[in-house]
Amino acid sequence: MRAEIQRAAFELFARDGFDAVTTEQIAAAAGISASTYFRHVRSKEDLLLDPVREGGAGIAGLLEGRPAGEAADIALAQAITTRSTTLAAADLEQWRAAFRTAPHLLERVALITPEHRERLVELVGQRMSRDPGADSNPGLLVHLMLAAAEFGYLQWLRSTHDQGASLAVCVEGALAAVLDDRWRAKS
Repeated sequence: MRAEIQRAAFELFARDGFDAVTTEQIAAAAGISASTYFRHVRSKEDLLLDPVREGGAGIAGLLEGRPAGEAADIALAQAITTRSTTLAAADLEQWRAAFRTAPHLLERVALITPEHRERLVELVGQRMSRDPGADSNPGLLVHLMLAAAEFGYLQWLRSTHDQGASLAVCVEGALAAVLDDRWRAKS
């Protein structure tokens, strides 16, 4: 149901602009009542921001599934990149077109919730054989990678389909700046 609401909202936002679209219009376009809409959606803003926020659980799951011997920075970068490319290109373009009508929300793009960030720090600490409570490197790596990924998302969101690189290229390029031997376990 939520996916249908989002699709309807993205189409309306892209066509009419975020501020011009009402929740009642979104509900009608999704073929549901306003009360059903509010059972699934807290706010119009969440329709645009939640796809990014929901990525955190996906990134943690993907990181857990990476090969055990893979370096922490490479594993985390691959998990973020994989998560960034799981949506179909048409869905991504519709989301980007919708997001462009709400530029005031661009600075609220946060790739991950605090809970998912903590889980990533734990997982990276395990890969680095370091205790995140005593060693700041796992947390620093996670924060740098997520900041780079968020930069890549923003770069992609601000570009147009015909002028900019794909989301994957923007995110991979930003993450590449953080990859470094300093994150690798020393034997």
